[in-house]
Amino acid sequence: MSTKTAQSIQTTPAAQTASAAIANPAPLGLLGFGMTTCLLNLHNAGIIPLSIVIVAMGFALGGAAQIIAGIMEFKKNNTFGATAFTAYGFFWWSLIIIWINPFKGIEAADPMSMGFYLGLWCVFTLFMFIGTLKHNRASQVVFGSLTVLFFLLSMANFTGSESIHTLAGYVGIFCGLSAIYNSMGQVINNEFKKTIMPL
Repeated sequence: MSTKTAQSIQTTPAAQTASAAIANPAPLGLLGFGMTTCLLNLHNAGIIPLSIVIVAMGFALGGAAQIIAGIMEFKKNNTFGATAFTAYGFFWWSLIIIWINPFKGIEAADPMSMGFYLGLWCVFTLFMFIGTLKHNRASQVVFGSLTVLFFLLSMANFTGSESIHTLAGYVGIFCGLSAIYNSMGQVINNEFKKTIMPL
């Protein structure tokens, strides 16, 4: 199938109507990401302990809700949203598995491994941030601060620096709050059919 043919199929009136019939899943995905990121980074900043509260939020809202949002973005033909929400949803599930380490005979995570794990997520997020240069300012803030967060967490694991880890926590709190703002802005602006919360 030629590229031109594929593009014409994607933009048929029927496809556009089906996509328009689906509610915007981005606010759910952003909310799941933002609230879970805030909670985890309250821990990274040394404000709260790592407890079942963070694990449960990571499994439910950070993981499941984002994956659902990502699948719905696939249905809306939004490659960026589908990739972001699905990937970060499974990030939370993978992080939970790392924490609980349920597999006997497999070594628990060590700082070097975590450094590479978080470093790879930093690289992915950097490319996603580049993608947001075509989006609104709010999305640029979310992905820009998330790139910095992953970089700092990676460096904290590689160096063992508690001060870098704490700094990452405060960057993460800001990142999470910016995602919550982005989510609520989209909901409120849609309900009032005008810009109440600038994005």
